[in-house]
Amino acid sequence: MGVKFVNSIGQASTPIRNEGQRISDVIGLESLVDEIAHAMLSDGANPTSSSILGPFWSPNAPFRELGGSIIQDPAPGGHPTLMHGKVTDLLTGKGIPNAVFDIWQASSNGKYDFQDPDNQTDNNLRGKFRTDANGEYHFYCLKPTAYSLPTDGPAGVLLKLLDRHPMRPAHIHLMISHDDFKPVTTQIFPKDDPYLTTDTVFAVKDDLVVDFLPRKDDPKAEMDLEYNVKLAPKSYTGVSPVSQTTIGLEPRL
Repeated sequence: MGVKFVNSIGQASTPIRNEGQRISDVIGLESLVDEIAHAMLSDGANPTSSSILGPFWSPNAPFRELGGSIIQDPAPGGHPTLMHGKVTDLLTGKGIPNAVFDIWQASSNGKYDFQDPDNQTDNNLRGKFRTDANGEYHFYCLKPTAYSLPTDGPAGVLLKLLDRHPMRPAHIHLMISHDDFKPVTTQIFPKDDPYLTTDTVFAVKDDLVVDFLPRKDDPKAEMDLEYNVKLAPKSYTGVSPVSQTTIGLEPRL
């Protein structure tokens, strides 16, 4: 039976459906790997938390003008949002110019662009932006919508056997990078989402829960979201010489 189930994972996979990764997600494997890979002795300084990449990232998302929009197609029932904030150096607090802010999200129907070719063009709700000279960014996106993982394959069978629901809380995917800093891949979640504590892929972390607020006097947006990011320099280990001595490690020279 186990071999048959493994075979069914391969049979259910297509170029746009990675059932193997979905199985890894629902059993918590990808989240566990994320926790291990990004574990850091912060020594009082906390970089932005990471979260799982998921199966929907694309390397082909276009760069867009700062202040532009990733909403390329109609999103019935969606809530356009101005997302803005600052990317800063974890250690100095200074803004990081020219950091790349890569964002992708599902539309208001819970589907990503390549899952929904009848309603979405390529790279709808995807885009890359560069921070300005002060490390600041702003662009338009949607307040995200919760959605169900597909249940017509092995992942759905497994969830049913485990008596678990297939829902993911609403979320926006982010990947922030700069040549001189450690990149972070993460997700952010509206604090009013009902699935925060039961995310079927275990990706929610407390500091990734954010507050979408009403926005006034902006014809392009109903909601406002401020989200600031802290990146650690590439040389940062999270352990100062003092704390290394305390825990019995030799300081790096």
